[in-house]
Amino acid sequence: MAQDMTLLWGSGSPPCWRVMIALEEKKLQGYNSVLLSFEKMEHKSQQVLDINPRGQVPSFKHGNVIVNESYAACFYLESRFKSQGTKLIPDEPEEQALTYQRMFEGLSLYDKLSAVIFYDYYVPEGERLESALKRNKETLVTELKLWEGYLEKLGSGSYLAGKDFTMTDVVVFPTVATAFRFGLSAGRYPKLGAYHALMKERPSIKASWPPHWLENPKGQDTLKDI
Repeated sequence: MAQDMTLLWGSGSPPCWRVMIALEEKKLQGYNSVLLSFEKMEHKSQQVLDINPRGQVPSFKHGNVIVNESYAACFYLESRFKSQGTKLIPDEPEEQALTYQRMFEGLSLYDKLSAVIFYDYYVPEGERLESALKRNKETLVTELKLWEGYLEKLGSGSYLAGKDFTMTDVVVFPTVATAFRFGLSAGRYPKLGAYHALMKERPSIKASWPPHWLENPKGQDTLKDI
C-alpha cells in the first residue's frame, strides 16, 4: 500500500509534518519520501507542480489519487485505512465533535503563530510596523491562553481533545512544536509545555521529527517574551 504513495515535503513545515504523523499512525511506513529544500525553492520545481499546481508542499499522491491540502490528506488516510493503525476519529458523538472543533481551531493557532514568527517574511521591509507586530503578538498570546485553558480543563496527561490521541493531535501538534521551537516558554504556558513533552515521546512524532531540528536542536528565541 505505502509503496504506491509519494509525499513531497519540507523539513519543519507543520502542514507537511501533519501528513507524516498521519502516515506513521496509520502504519503506512515505506512510502516514497521526497525531502525538498525551501532555500533552493525546490517546492516550486516541476516535480511538485506536476502534482500540485500551487507549487506548495505537502504534495501527496496515492496511486492515481492526489491530495495536497494537509488536513484533507490526513482525513483521506483515516478514511481509506480506517481499520489500520491508530483510530484517529472517535465514534462517540461528543468526542467526535470536540475532535473536529479543536482540529479546525488549530488553523487559527497556526495562522496567529505564523503572523508573528514569519512577520518579516510575509511583510515587505518598507511596510513593516512595530505596532502591527505588537498587535500580532497580543493576538497570539490570547490564542495561546485559550489552548492553555482547554488543556487545564481536560486534566493532567490529556491530549488536545481528551484522554485519547486523535486527529486533533496529528494536525495541531506540529504547530505547538513550532511555537516551542521558536522559544515559547513552558514556564509561562505549563499545560502546553506538558503536552509538548508528552507528545515528543510518541513513536510517530519521533519518527517524523524535522531532520534539521535534529541537526540543530537549539531553535530560535522569537517567542521568548510571549
